[in-house]
Amino acid sequence: MTPSKPPPAKPARRPFTISFAGDVHFEGVLRGRLDSNPSTALGPIASVLRKADLTALNLETAITTGGTPAPGKQYTFRAPATAFTALKAAGVDVVTMANNHGMDYMESGLRDTLGAIKQSKFPVVGIGKDEAAAYRPYRVTVKGNRVSLIGATQVLDDEFVQAWTATAAKGGLASAKNEPRLIQAVRQARKNSDTVIVFLHWGTELAACPTSVQRSLADALEAAGADVIVGSHAHVLLGGGYHDGAYVHYGLGNFAFYNSGPETGRTGVLTLTINGRKVLKDQWTPARISGGIPIVETGAAKQRGIANYRNLRGCAGLDATP
Repeated sequence: MTPSKPPPAKPARRPFTISFAGDVHFEGVLRGRLDSNPSTALGPIASVLRKADLTALNLETAITTGGTPAPGKQYTFRAPATAFTALKAAGVDVVTMANNHGMDYMESGLRDTLGAIKQSKFPVVGIGKDEAAAYRPYRVTVKGNRVSLIGATQVLDDEFVQAWTATAAKGGLASAKNEPRLIQAVRQARKNSDTVIVFLHWGTELAACPTSVQRSLADALEAAGADVIVGSHAHVLLGGGYHDGAYVHYGLGNFAFYNSGPETGRTGVLTLTINGRKVLKDQWTPARISGGIPIVETGAAKQRGIANYRNLRGCAGLDATP
């Protein structure tokens, strides 16, 4: 009798890096860059995004060239499917579209968006043909770590909450306003993942300190098993750091955006080194938006950018070390 071979050994987990960036659309000057050459549309920041094993950001636009703008909405964003080409070329691996612009062109725009996602095969979370698809995580194994990334939005205009939220019967966005459903998604991912990440759209515009609503949601997600909770929306940077065994970042700011001021133009790339459930290290690469795209700061400007970033942690209730 031939002895049976032992099962192949599971590859050992090794630390991996993941980079996060904030809000991206392709309006204004960015549309010109996209139309001119999608492969360089995000500019030199791509060299930073490509360094990480995994890179994620918030894509804040409908992917359509048609459709009807959401009625009464002051700002509506849309972009052609070449947006995915630009993101892939810049080293982005996955985006969340759960935000207050993901369905700016309503149901027909959603159909176009879902069609573009399917055709491009670009990984997108936070949006889908129904609730199950919208809350479904992006799953990938990186250096032996089974990673799950979930996208959801806590920011939706009151008049669109019902129309834009995915349900069992219709497509839409993953809403963090339906907290039990988001918690369910996190708990489900926890069962068969080494690292669970939630990428949120949350906070109050231009407020550099997290709201009580953000803090409460972060606590609930941590309790459900999230290891990393990051987000954007406020157009300005907020603090990031360690909290009760998890890593929380309350606001990544604008990233590739058509307008920027002294504060709204501050941006950067957050890179975490992770092994399983442990975030071993965080690194902030400061940048400033110029001509719609983030330009990495150097020299004294870089040092000021890092100091400014660290100071934001003060009102966030987060620790600088694990």
